[in-house]
Amino acid sequence: MGTANQAEQPLADMEEWDEFLVGRYKEGKSEAEFRQYDATATPGVAEFYRQNHEGQAVAYVLEKEKQYFGLNKGMKSVWEAAEFLNTLIDDSDPDTDLTQIEHLLQTSEAIRRDGHPRWMVLTGFIHDLGKCLCLYGEPQWGVVGDTFPVGCAWSRDIVFPEYFANNPDKDVPEYQTKYGIYEPNCGLENVHMSFGHDGYIAKVMQPYLRDESLYMLRFHSFYPWHRHGAYDYLCNDKDRSMLEWILKFNQYDLYSKGHTKPNLKELKPYYDDLFAEFLPPAIAW
Repeated sequence: MGTANQAEQPLADMEEWDEFLVGRYKEGKSEAEFRQYDATATPGVAEFYRQNHEGQAVAYVLEKEKQYFGLNKGMKSVWEAAEFLNTLIDDSDPDTDLTQIEHLLQTSEAIRRDGHPRWMVLTGFIHDLGKCLCLYGEPQWGVVGDTFPVGCAWSRDIVFPEYFANNPDKDVPEYQTKYGIYEPNCGLENVHMSFGHDGYIAKVMQPYLRDESLYMLRFHSFYPWHRHGAYDYLCNDKDRSMLEWILKFNQYDLYSKGHTKPNLKELKPYYDDLFAEFLPPAIAW
């Protein structure tokens, strides 16, 4: 994926992060099992988070928001965006020959089978489209990974918190206080999150989708909050009311992937109709 060398690509492929999430956040895991997810057990993921935690500083996040949140990467339909993501090919993954589109369909079809609203089915299909950031040349650590607020003290509930020791924000006193650059209960919509595919796809879809969907998109990787209760002091009542939707969505994000190929030809008319219901023919990316 991309042209970065192996030193810049600590994960063998993007799916390795997903596998780590399934293992780390599997329901019913004991604290002892959780502690197995360290640098010894998962060296590729540990190296990924070392780069992520050293790089995701306030200045970096603001620069990337300025670069991408203006949505100046051209107009694409959802299908065109998914086809673009399909060019993110991982020859290194021997366990699956599913395309990126087929992975998206696995998530959305699992949501559809359980009878959830059509807007949630759509959210399932589009939630990973922001990974096209890799195709714009962004490194893995700036595209995937657990997300967290920048500009305030890091929670110990962030995975591999020891790697923040080399983040330049550690030397900025304001960024090391509980609230940092924010006000108590300011609301997560007013917080700068570590940059990645979540925030990008939420920005792309902001004009079109309801708040529940946008929260699913923007915060589905904010595990310190929705799994550990961290950063509640930045949350407002709206954030807390949206939490149930994020948790509902994440069970499909984490556990819906299999090896059975969805039949794209058979499913396409349904998704053509679904996209037309909520979205214009072309969207700014």
